[in-house]
Amino acid sequence: MAAPAPPPAARIADVRSSPVRELLALVSRPGVISFAGGLPSPDLFDHEGLRAAFDDVITADPRRVLQYSPTEGDPRLRRIIAERRARQGLPDDESGIIVTTGSQQGLSLAATVLLDPGDTVLVEEPGYLAALQCFRLAGARIVAVPTDDDGVLPDALAEIVRRERPKFLYLVPTFQNPTGRTLPTARRDAIAAVAADQGLWIVEDDPYSELRYGGDPITPIAAREGARDRTLLLGSFSKIMAPGLRLGWLYAPESVRRPFAVAKQAADLHTSTIDQAAAAAYLATTDLAAHVSRLREAYRPRRDAMLAGLPDALPEGSTWNKPDGGMFVWAKLPEGADTTPLLRKALDHDVAYVPGAPFFAQNPDPATMRLSFATPTPEEIGEGVRRLGEALRAA
Repeated sequence: MAAPAPPPAARIADVRSSPVRELLALVSRPGVISFAGGLPSPDLFDHEGLRAAFDDVITADPRRVLQYSPTEGDPRLRRIIAERRARQGLPDDESGIIVTTGSQQGLSLAATVLLDPGDTVLVEEPGYLAALQCFRLAGARIVAVPTDDDGVLPDALAEIVRRERPKFLYLVPTFQNPTGRTLPTARRDAIAAVAADQGLWIVEDDPYSELRYGGDPITPIAAREGARDRTLLLGSFSKIMAPGLRLGWLYAPESVRRPFAVAKQAADLHTSTIDQAAAAAYLATTDLAAHVSRLREAYRPRRDAMLAGLPDALPEGSTWNKPDGGMFVWAKLPEGADTTPLLRKALDHDVAYVPGAPFFAQNPDPATMRLSFATPTPEEIGEGVRRLGEALRAA
């Protein structure tokens, strides 16, 4: 007789599986047009350039790239990251950068270093699902900050900080997942002022800002006076290079750098040596600005195709945003609708989306849905939105 499995730790009991991950299995069947995954288009990966970079580093220096490496990351890659971040008004200082196994690991390290069970974390409502998972796993108490179509309301944030005394505020200010919204400059300044006045720490996640299709770039909160010495900034190469590399980075102020390095050692010693070396070689020899420009030129018409189709597809009284970048459109059906049971009807019509309710930490809105336009072609998006309209009318 097999021995009974040991019971899982109590901290895992309240952590729900990601519905996005579960949906990926349902929508993989042939013929389904999926707006569910937040995945970059594989057609846009520079596989030839990346293959050449891996060939170069393993040919030129196999003893190094196949060996263990420093916890903080490949020095050449850290220098490149620092130079790229300096263009956003951040310090040109690689000593504060830790290369992570995707920016998701940066979230895990923030939770490990900063949170004890019962500590309070402030989040946007709705917010990034995997961050909610990470904070719940750490045993944190999650409190949602009121938002509108432009993101967090600074006055409400200031009041909640005074009342809750949180460990930190977690934000995706630019082309947020799931809503696609962007926090305006004035609100970023106001949030930085709250941080300075009340000693609030901020974890700023920035995976999408380079995928901008309209409007002017906005500097991160981490670059603003009052916030730069108390903001952890997370970045990723997943959206502009390839998510399979699992390469991200974390920039930490000097006061917390040592604990983050220790937490990284305990998690995985270091991120893949060969992946870091290949990424550094690729970035040193590739016109990344031109590559990102190609991504923008490919994604812009996909976004436009989705926005063009929604007026005919969604029922009267529905609303949706018009993001200037990123991968997502956030839609809300009329009051009383519930997009979770409606998903089954959509799948019957070979189209998929993500119901919005799981993205909320406290007050779910069942009438919402997230629609990703990144993976299908504009023609597929047009057909998928038409199918979605048929499914909603049938329901």
